[in-house]
Amino acid sequence: MMKIKNINISKNVSIRIYSLLALLVIWYVLSIIINDAVFPAPLLVFKVLINDIKEGELIIHLAITLYRVFLSFFLAMIIGTFIGILMGVKKNLNILLDGWNILFLNIPALVIIILCYVWFGLNEIAAIIAVSLNKIPNVIVTIREGARSIDKKLLEVAKVYKVSPTSTFINFFLPQIYPYIMAAARSGISLIWKIVLVVELLGRSNGIGFKLHEFFQFFDIASILAYTLAFVIIMLLIEYLVILPIDKNINKWRT
Repeated sequence: MMKIKNINISKNVSIRIYSLLALLVIWYVLSIIINDAVFPAPLLVFKVLINDIKEGELIIHLAITLYRVFLSFFLAMIIGTFIGILMGVKKNLNILLDGWNILFLNIPALVIIILCYVWFGLNEIAAIIAVSLNKIPNVIVTIREGARSIDKKLLEVAKVYKVSPTSTFINFFLPQIYPYIMAAARSGISLIWKIVLVVELLGRSNGIGFKLHEFFQFFDIASILAYTLAFVIIMLLIEYLVILPIDKNINKWRT
């Protein structure tokens, strides 16, 4: 059984590698067909990436952007999860706040960013608030559905055995909504970093978004792709080295 599992893992890894190689080949062919200045070849982009890493500038701006991404992510997850659970278990509160949540879900991210900069100024607080506000409604929707789908019989068992409310919440309630929390986290991290780039482009003087705007002004496509590639690589590493292991660990009880 273990041997079959290892073969399947090896096969999956091989498929991913071949897929990546195919992407690089397509990228290279398109760079030849279109124009190397407009669509740089992979080798040129990697050279720019390595050069900027050596100079240290990319690392600085990447670190600043990651700081904004994770701070906004944790704020959105904490606030969104708290409100989502309350709306999922309290029907009257859900009726009261549902319209508000729908409203925020449909306000364009750009509008929220501009309003935050106007109201709070072109500063770090405004940037973090703008990003968090764009993600919180999505987290609320996901967590609310999780809170609605819990098996109430398990909570009744805890009540019969006189388990404390805190232990009931941690050991009986939360494990049932872990998949929803992870779904919100995985979609959230991918959405938030994109919004952070827009926030940086519009009102910050550092970060990946700021540099992309600078490269755009000089029509430096190679640098745009290099900085984008650097950030995407980091986010993929976070997905596979952090989020996926956590997801597997907290869902062990289901297997």
